[in-house]
Amino acid sequence: MLELIKRRPLREFFILTFGLSWLGWVPTALWGKQVLTFPWVVPFLLGGFGPSLAGVIQLYRTRTREERGQFWRRLVSFKSISPAWYLAIFLSFPLLLAAAVGLHLLLGGAVPPLDGLKAVGEQPVMLVGLVVSGILTGPLSEELGWRGFALDELLEHRTPLAAGLITAPIWWAWHLPLFWTAGTSQSEYWMTGSLFWVFLVQTFPLSVLLTLSAVKNQRSILAPVLAHFAFNTALSLAHPLPERVIVINAVLLSVAAVGLVRFSSPGGFASRENQEQAPGDKHHG
Repeated sequence: MLELIKRRPLREFFILTFGLSWLGWVPTALWGKQVLTFPWVVPFLLGGFGPSLAGVIQLYRTRTREERGQFWRRLVSFKSISPAWYLAIFLSFPLLLAAAVGLHLLLGGAVPPLDGLKAVGEQPVMLVGLVVSGILTGPLSEELGWRGFALDELLEHRTPLAAGLITAPIWWAWHLPLFWTAGTSQSEYWMTGSLFWVFLVQTFPLSVLLTLSAVKNQRSILAPVLAHFAFNTALSLAHPLPERVIVINAVLLSVAAVGLVRFSSPGGFASRENQEQAPGDKHHG
């Protein structure tokens, strides 16, 4: 079994990811239970860690001790991310969302209620819970898999751009049970109909942007963790948003992804030679 996994580590990663997550998600969705009620919240939260858990399992099954150490250093090293990228990570998504709201207003739309932002303003202590839950659910629970183990495997034979585009539909499909699970943000997308497909479209530029944040910072895993957190937090604070704002935001994300891919380096993001590798990494050297 170990030899089989070593020959097909990426395929096994995806099987493990879907198995670990959907084992708890699918029954919850089929039985129509609210995910925030006990005990349904337990499999819901554990399922969210499927990608990172699968990535760590595969890491210890298929990598040497030195490579495993390098993986964890890429997760905790703040120095591997340049100052310019810190600014890009924490400012890009809020600014794009603000621009989407601005365009919505110019088109005659009403001012969004921004209930999330108002709640934090009234009770600032809520920001602590938002940060802790925002880092754990999504960024840390997923990125050790998607932009950690899986990206490492894809970069063996693919360009960073191809890696981001390949991951996107799989990442979207992984979310599918959540669209039919009461209490999730994805269920709100499903109820509107058209936003179900916007979520799919939005996944492609987001996957590319998170991949770009990794490969341009010595293949940092911390960079996409922080970027994922910034994206989720911006949406949480702005919630609820009109459908048109979400659509415009997806378009702006796509424009930003195309622009950064085009101008990220002289050779472009589509070149394997332009990957910034982690110091001392031999697996992809």
